Amino acid sequence: MTVGSTPVKHTRRRARRIAIGAAVVLALAGMNGPALWRFASDQYHDYKINRPEYKADNGKWDIVELPDEYKLNTIHAALLHTGKVLLVAGSGNNQKNFDAKKFDTVLWDPVKNTYKKIPTPNDLFCTGHTQLPDGKLLVAGGTKSYEKLKGDVTKAGGVMNVYNENPDEPITLAKGTKLTGKENGKTFVITESIVVERAKKRFDKETGKFLGNTPGYARVYVEAEKRGKKYETGTQDNYKIVGLSGADAKNTYGIAQKLALDKKDFQGIDDAYEFDPVAEKYIKVDPMNEARWYPTLTTLEDGRVLALSGLDDIGQIVPGNRNEVYDPDTKKWTYVKQNRQFPTYPAIFLLPNGKLFYSGANAGYGPDDVGREPGIWDFDTNGFTKLKGLSDPKLMETAGTVWLPPAQDEKFMVVGGGGVGESEQSSDKTRIIDLSEDAPEFKDGPSFDKGTRYPQSSVLPDDSVLISGGSEDYRGRSGSNILEARMYDAKTGEMRRVADPLVGRNYHSGSLLLPDGRVVFFGSDSLFADEANTKPGEFEQRLEIYTPPYLYQGAQPTLTGGPDSIERGESATFKTQHASSIKNARLIRPSASTHVTDIDQRSIALDVKKGADSVTVTVPENKNLVQPGWYMLFVTDDQGVPSKAQWVEIPE
Repeated sequence: MTVGSTPVKHTRRRARRIAIGAAVVLALAGMNGPALWRFASDQYHDYKINRPEYKADNGKWDIVELPDEYKLNTIHAALLHTGKVLLVAGSGNNQKNFDAKKFDTVLWDPVKNTYKKIPTPNDLFCTGHTQLPDGKLLVAGGTKSYEKLKGDVTKAGGVMNVYNENPDEPITLAKGTKLTGKENGKTFVITESIVVERAKKRFDKETGKFLGNTPGYARVYVEAEKRGKKYETGTQDNYKIVGLSGADAKNTYGIAQKLALDKKDFQGIDDAYEFDPVAEKYIKVDPMNEARWYPTLTTLEDGRVLALSGLDDIGQIVPGNRNEVYDPDTKKWTYVKQNRQFPTYPAIFLLPNGKLFYSGANAGYGPDDVGREPGIWDFDTNGFTKLKGLSDPKLMETAGTVWLPPAQDEKFMVVGGGGVGESEQSSDKTRIIDLSEDAPEFKDGPSFDKGTRYPQSSVLPDDSVLISGGSEDYRGRSGSNILEARMYDAKTGEMRRVADPLVGRNYHSGSLLLPDGRVVFFGSDSLFADEANTKPGEFEQRLEIYTPPYLYQGAQPTLTGGPDSIERGESATFKTQHASSIKNARLIRPSASTHVTDIDQRSIALDVKKGADSVTVTVPENKNLVQPGWYMLFVTDDQGVPSKAQWVEIPE
């Protein structure tokens, strides 16, 4: 006897197996209900996020596990015009790596998923970087010495100013030279050799009368000759240099304020390099005039690159009268007259009118009351116009800044942020400003449901912005990583949740748009790995790629042929099999990201004319808007689906 086509004995056997299975499940549930529930919940979650309709609405995340030999603590990343991604760790915020001079860089090909180790000449941890017109990446600054926390400092120390009143010749003081306080009698030792320039003679411009000498000057870090709290000083004192005699002893002396067992900050280097994407190596260029750790590099109207802020070679903030520029033609650095100081890693962008926009976002080091207000910096006159309306103005450390697409609209969004230093405070705000207005002011955009430090933002070809990651607390403390992602629509001003990332990202993380329209995320440096803050965190070495919803809407429009180079104001024609559906075209500058700072990222709208099987695009004439260099050219169809990018060069 059968039921349909199934024998009765087989039906009974299957029913018996189902009953036994159900009994086992019930037994397991009784013994370990929460674990079973989590298992079932995870299985359902995996099923849900992999459904085609879910991916079409929310996108999808995938983890990229680097092979063991190529794993590194990625602090910096840049997309190169070869399509490869430069992953830079330097010492990777690891004192043992620093002491062993183990400095890492890896070149990753996201298409072939291949990796190559790149010899790294110095510790490029916490360097600055920006794209150059010829496609090379300028890298400047890094780490000379790691910080020492207060409890780890055994010898009192600090900064000493050394003066030379001799107008005839400089004086060299070797590492280990001792200086003894005239009042406190305590002896300190300089930690590196210095040259104190000779004094400059001053004369009255009208009469020529000699007015005296301006002493030569150098700064140096000193530490007590012996360990212990009793060797600290509390007030300013003059210091006599041990071993000098006669006129040298009279002309050369030190002055220092408090020298104590306080925390000692990181110290920077002045080294600068260009990374060549074709030769795939670092090329040393002229060093900066100032050592810089945590600097920002911003290209100016004349094509020179401005280096701002950072901690110097003795761990002090580089003052505003030490701003300098790099000339890509001569490969040399020179000081500029513009005197303006900012905190480290300031978010400063060149505007279409040649002025500089400072959003107020930064990475922290520097006085609380100097250079933290947002504004427009007229670099020619050194004038600075402050901007109003910024919400949570004291929560701008670790905030992100993104130039909203298209760049012609001159709108910027400032995302999240936190209190100064290791503050637990964080902001749930986005703030938007339209700099094309006569009297621009910040206005609040959509809010997050949590305060967010270290948010990552990437501009996409369809004029949306992917915002993901971050943490509520300093460096993800107390298990506060935010596993959420949002898509902001620059056209409508609306923001919506999309698929959640799989990996938490906080301090030392970043994101880059890839030429195929996906976005890669890197890094994350949690203080702790648990909510109780008892288990030390480990650096996140996995990459994660987000595939946006637009790549689940059907085939990408094709874009082939065309020139490799387009002059500003000129047009170029590319072949496509989808000409009738093409809606717009964008030039997107490749990112160079670190510490929530990505000055290069911008998306420029191009005029589009359609042919039967081609599109013709026209590049704007404004050199400040379309800076020279390599760009990704995307076309997007009427469903919001972008092509894969064609690399094009905008010549100088």
